[in-house]
Amino acid sequence: MTPDKERAGPDSGNREPEPAAAPLQAGAPAVGAARPPEVAGPIAPEEGASPSVELAPAGPDEAAPVAAAAAIAPPAEEPAAPEPPPTQEHPWVRRHHWIVRLTHWINAIVLVGMVASGLQIYGAYERFGIRGTKLPLPNPMDMHQAPKWMRLGGWLAGGLNWHFFLMWPLVLNGLLYLGYLLVAGEWRPLLFRPRDVRPAIEMQKYYLRLRKDHPAQGKHNALQKGAYTFIVLLGVLSVLSGLALWKPVQLSWLTAAFGGYELARYWHFVAVWLFVAFSLVHVTLVFVVDPASLRAMLTGWYRGRFPSHD
Repeated sequence: MTPDKERAGPDSGNREPEPAAAPLQAGAPAVGAARPPEVAGPIAPEEGASPSVELAPAGPDEAAPVAAAAAIAPPAEEPAAPEPPPTQEHPWVRRHHWIVRLTHWINAIVLVGMVASGLQIYGAYERFGIRGTKLPLPNPMDMHQAPKWMRLGGWLAGGLNWHFFLMWPLVLNGLLYLGYLLVAGEWRPLLFRPRDVRPAIEMQKYYLRLRKDHPAQGKHNALQKGAYTFIVLLGVLSVLSGLALWKPVQLSWLTAAFGGYELARYWHFVAVWLFVAFSLVHVTLVFVVDPASLRAMLTGWYRGRFPSHD
C-alpha cells in the first residue's frame, strides 16, 4: 500500500470527488464571511414596488383590525344644520255669532242711507242757528251743501221720508245687537276698561309706525275695545238727539237737555261725521292689519294671526 492511499483512508477509494465551489457573484458575501448587522428601521422598498402601510403591532388591549380601520377611516363630516320646523297653519275657529254678523251688515247698509238722507235735510239750511243768526260752533260745511251724489231724497220732504223710514230698522237692529251682547256675555271682551289705556297707547304707536312689533292681543285689541265702546255711546247720542229733533214738543225735556233745538241739531250733525270717520278707519284697518276678519264677519269662521279669545 502506497503512502498516498494510507493517508486517504480506507474509504477514500469509494468517495466521489467533491464538486467545485460555484464562482462568487458580484456583491454576494463570501462563504464564512460575517453578515452585516441589520439596520434598524423600515427597509426601503425596491424600485417599482408599491409601498406598504406599516402597522404598529397590536398591544394586549388593542386589536389589529381596529387599528387598521382607524388608519383608513375617512374624516368625519360636519353635522348638517337643523332644518327649521314646518310652518303650521292657524286653525279655523268660530268667532262671530250669526246675530252679530246680521246686525253688523244691516247696520252698515242702513247707516249709509241715514247719512245720505241727513245730508239732504241739512241742505235745506246749511248752518246752525235761528234764521239770521249763527251759533259760534265749528262747522266746515257752513253755507255749503254736500255733493248731489252723496244725498238721498232729492229735496227736503224726500230726505225726511227716507230718514224717518230708515231710523226704525236702525234702532231695532241696534237693540237686537245690544240685547245679544248682554244675554250672551259678549259685552265683556268689547268693553273698554281703565286697564286698557296703556295697551291702547301702545297699539296706537304701532299704527303710527312708532313701534315695530304688533302688541299681543286676543280677539280685540285695546284700541278696538275703545272704538267699539265709543261707537255704542255715539249711537245712543245719535238716537236721542234724533228723537229730540223729531218730537221737540212732545219730548221737550229731551230737547232742553241738549241745549235747545239748534244745539240738538248740531250734536246730531257731529255724530254723523264721527260715524263716517269711524267707518273709514275701521274698513282701512281691516284690509291693512287683519283681512281674515272680513271673512269671519261673512262666514263666522276665522283663521288668521290673532286668537279668538281675550
